[in-house]
Amino acid sequence: MAKANETQENEPKKKPNRVLPIILGTILVIGIIFGIKEYIYYGKHVDTDDAQVDGNISPVVARVGGYVDSIYFEENTHVNKDQILVKIDDRDFKVKLEQAQAAETGAKSNIDVGQSQIFATAANSSSARADVASAAARLEKVRKDYDRYANLVKDGSVTQQQFDQAKADLEVAQATYRATQDKYKAAQEQVGTTKSQLNVTHTGVSQKQVDVDYAKLQLSYTLVKSPADGITSKKNVQVGQLVQAGQTLFSVVNDNSLFITANFKETQLDKIRNGQKVEIDVDAYPDIKFEGSVYNFSPATGAKFSLLPPDNATGNYVKVVQRVPVKIKINGSKEDLAKLRPGMSVNVSVRVKE
Repeated sequence: MAKANETQENEPKKKPNRVLPIILGTILVIGIIFGIKEYIYYGKHVDTDDAQVDGNISPVVARVGGYVDSIYFEENTHVNKDQILVKIDDRDFKVKLEQAQAAETGAKSNIDVGQSQIFATAANSSSARADVASAAARLEKVRKDYDRYANLVKDGSVTQQQFDQAKADLEVAQATYRATQDKYKAAQEQVGTTKSQLNVTHTGVSQKQVDVDYAKLQLSYTLVKSPADGITSKKNVQVGQLVQAGQTLFSVVNDNSLFITANFKETQLDKIRNGQKVEIDVDAYPDIKFEGSVYNFSPATGAKFSLLPPDNATGNYVKVVQRVPVKIKINGSKEDLAKLRPGMSVNVSVRVKE
């Protein structure tokens, strides 16, 4: 028994394992440091990965129908504003323009005829007016003779026959005066009628001018131009194809129109303000750091603009955190911005505190 106790006393004692506490302590310290950093970071930033690059995309639409004669661009190439990209066969439109111009020329010739008629009727009116003046003078003279003979016939200075002749001359003069007046009035009415007809002709010429302008406008639409500087995409037209008015031929992604649409949760909007700085990470280019600023907020949540917006009054109500689109302007070099394409996924972080 004594020997056994002596053997146990002679065995070396095992040292305690200190590696595991050190590892656990290191992990705990790292976790605390990480937690503190995350707490400080999220106290100054609001993040979301529900964001993408957006831009102004202009659809190019045919404004007249016809067969495509020529195409002057390749898909995914850069074009300039007002550059001619597609030509539609314009022969029909040229014929319509010529017809409108011929109709306008005919209407203008009617104006010349009308003006000639006005000059002629005006001359007739002047002649009739002179006849009225002459008849009025003749009537005045004959009336004076009649009055004089009427006084002289009483005392026998003139014969009854002379008085009757003076009376007959007066009646003839009065009839002539009335006839010349009627002729003058008819001439004036004819002048007025001719002027009215000329006004109608002028209106017709104005209408023909409108027809010419419209034909020119339609002819100009056969040249399809780029609405803005940008890159062409979604080309849906080929030479010889019949296109209709209103048909989309291709699209142009406008230069210098890129921005970020970030869909923040409604619970995140309390700290976000216009003008706050934004850090942008593009999934396609992780090594390039973009910056931007908050520009504006959507007037409604994204769900309200969907095809079937939610109706919480139907009885099956489940509360879901909604997201509100926020527009963010992008800052960066021209070379870096040229790499971005609408639809690219990005992560954004809004600095709510400096």
